Amino acid sequence: MGKGQGQPGKSAAKPAPRGKGRPTASAPGVGREALIDAARALLQELPPAQVTSTAIARKANADPALVRYYFGNRENLLFEVAKQIGEEANRPLPPGDPLVLLEDMIRGTFRFTRSAKHMQRLMIEELDSASSPEVREKMREWNRKPVANYTRILEFDDTGELREFDPFFMYLAVVGISDFFVSGTPLIELLVPPGTSKDDLAKRYEDFVVRLITDGVRKR
Repeated sequence: MGKGQGQPGKSAAKPAPRGKGRPTASAPGVGREALIDAARALLQELPPAQVTSTAIARKANADPALVRYYFGNRENLLFEVAKQIGEEANRPLPPGDPLVLLEDMIRGTFRFTRSAKHMQRLMIEELDSASSPEVREKMREWNRKPVANYTRILEFDDTGELREFDPFFMYLAVVGISDFFVSGTPLIELLVPPGTSKDDLAKRYEDFVVRLITDGVRKR
């Protein structure tokens, strides 16, 4: 039957029901990375509890079922967001000057915190208490990597330039110090003079923390 030659008196046939498989996206080209980008953008604006599958799909202009299709559940999607953002900071350290490497680790944590404003809270409130044992194990292994990097920094200190420190405590301290600049914004804004540049203040704070820690572990 040629194009446009339907049977007289009958309306066009309805499309056949869609079978199981990939859900229909609301916009062409919406895929895995688009959902990750949407979740990452929302984490700049909202606390993790409000970054739901529906909110992520709406941000990406996609069917919420795509979250389940690509990731299995919301927890896996949020883990992928954390993994992508922290990939650089969690990369194994090459041999080098231990003080330089320590500074790089600290600044990397600050970059991680800035890249998604609520990322540290996400890891603590959401992923660490995730219902999925697989996600919890992934997060456990992922967070062990920076601890291992702090251990490597001490191993690279052939000349005894650094004081001994606990790599686990160092990791906790740097994460807490960097995160408070985000989570403590109301207090910070209360204390600084009106019109203070947040970007300039963040840079000065990061430099202060780098000096505080590197001077603290450097032997006199």
